[in-house]
Order: sequence, then C-alpha cells, then structure tokens
Amino acid sequence: MVVLAVGMAAWALIEAWVLGKSVIDPEGSFLGPSYIRLPLLLLGALLLDLVPVSILTNLRTPGAIPGAVRRRLRKHWTKERWTLVASGIISFYVVYVTYRNIKSFLPFMIDTKYDRELHLLDKALLFGHEPATVLHSVLGTSFSAHILSYVYLWFLPMVPLVVTAWVVWSRNLSYGYWFVTSQCLAWTFGTISYYLLPTLGPGFEYPQLYVDVAATPSLQLMDSLAFTRGEVMAGTVGGAVQSVAGFASLHTAITLLVALMVQYTIRNRWLRIAVWINFGITVIATLYFGWHYIADDVAGALIALASFYLGGRASGQKFRRGGLTSYPTTTTSQVPVLKD
Repeated sequence: MVVLAVGMAAWALIEAWVLGKSVIDPEGSFLGPSYIRLPLLLLGALLLDLVPVSILTNLRTPGAIPGAVRRRLRKHWTKERWTLVASGIISFYVVYVTYRNIKSFLPFMIDTKYDRELHLLDKALLFGHEPATVLHSVLGTSFSAHILSYVYLWFLPMVPLVVTAWVVWSRNLSYGYWFVTSQCLAWTFGTISYYLLPTLGPGFEYPQLYVDVAATPSLQLMDSLAFTRGEVMAGTVGGAVQSVAGFASLHTAITLLVALMVQYTIRNRWLRIAVWINFGITVIATLYFGWHYIADDVAGALIALASFYLGGRASGQKFRRGGLTSYPTTTTSQVPVLKD
C-alpha cells in the first residue's frame, strides 16, 4: 500500500508538471489542510475506539473509566496497531487525493471519448433497449429513485468509515493491511481504467434518457459535477477538480470489495447480507441514474476481484479451495509455525 501511495503521488506530480497545473487537496475546505486533517483522522480513529469500549460501558461506574482506558490502550493500541492505523490511513488518503487529481487531469491529457461505443454495446446487450429505460419502466421514476439515490450516495461516507473500521478493529492485523492494500489497488486500477477507455457516462452524454426521473440528490450531484467540469475545463475556477469519468465504475468496485472482505473476514450473517444488498442496489443505481454503462460495472467488478486477491496475497493471505488461511504480516510480534 505504501508503494501504491508513492506511485500515485509520483504520477500526479509528473502529470501536473507536464500540464502546468498544481496538485490540490480536493477536500481542503473540510477540516482544513492535510497537515491538520491527517492528525485529526488518526486522533478520531483512537477516540472512535476508546469512547464506546471504555467509557460507554462504564457509565454507571465512572471511577472505572480511567482503568478501562488504560487497559484498552495497553491491550489493543499496541505499537503494531498504531503502525497499521497510521500507515493505512495515510497511504489510503494519499492514493485517494492523487486519484482525484489524476482524474481531473484526464480531459487535458486525452480528448477522445468512447461513450458512443459503450452506449451501442449497452443496447446490443439488451436487444436494442436502453438500460436506463428498462429500469425506469420496471422500478418507476419516483419513490424508487429516492431509495436508489440515498444508497448510491451512501458510498461517499462509507469509504473512509470502512477503512477506519478495518484498521482500528480487525483482530487479525493482516486483515487490516489486506483491506487497505486492496482499497489502494482498486482506486489505482480505476484511475488507470479512466485513461485506457475515457468516457463521460450516459447521464452526461445522453441526458435526455433521464428527464423523467424525479429530482433526487444523486441527479443534483450529477448536475453539480457537470457544471464544475465545464468551469475547470474553461479555466474559470481555481482550486477545484473535475470529477467526471465513466469507465470503470469504482462504486461497483469498492462496494463489491467491501462485500468480499466482509464475507471472508467477518462472521456476522446479517452484516454479510447487508453489504451484498448494498452492492446490488449500488450497481442498479449506476445504470438507473446514468452514472455508468454496463461495461463500466463489469470492469468495476473485475477490479474488485483483482484487488481483493492481490491485496490478500500482499498481506499474507493464502487462498485455498477449502477456505482462506491468514498469516500475520511482518509487523506482528508473533510469527506462526507453518504446517502443511
């Protein structure tokens, strides 16, 4: 994950230099600049663990809280945990920020777009029908639109939350490294895919297909992104990034990756069901609102599978037909005796 962070940062810096642009923090207005936000994220991860575990469980005996905090710090927040949390959050943050910048540079590097080809492929796969039209007919364009919109937009807060969850609470530290490394791989592969097959997406290229859909936050976001793209392309706004790129769907990739990680590392049945439902609804939403073509979702699923497997191998997971065997990473204090 560190190598991916360094590689993405180098890519963004070189491309910015070639274009005569600057690498910016796309979320700079939230909690201030990176040198303030990163320590806050690390502190937030610590408090997110200590408050529920040590304080809320001892509300009736306040005098026991300091001892509970010390025990939690001693047993859970070891040097190895801090290494995972700090390296994981920082690496992911670097990959995500540089991803946003490289994505923003895309239209200045490559003018060609393949929306027409992927649109024709969509119609061929559905025997001449538009995916959006079929979904609008089956699901309707009012109540279902709002449900799909909120599930689709849940992706935005979900990404940092799941990264924090795995690095803070994974009992097996290698699972934390596995998840963050896979996340970094997915965002990197997604960035590469934008340059291999540049598209805008059907909602931007063929907006007439979506005029009957009820006004939802998802469509409002699409309008905002289209406006910002125009401003950035025209050079009339500074300190902003354009965030329009279709192939591949990282909503599909990341939600599938989360579902796979939950399936393989968490035993809670209801949580497993929830993440698979979230993945399925998200895929439907990408087509329903016109964020993506069918090929985008297929490519996103392939990215998730590749990232899941490669991240697992990099973090010491051994995949077998009968299941999964995990070996602690080199940062753990205990190295197992391997038995065939």
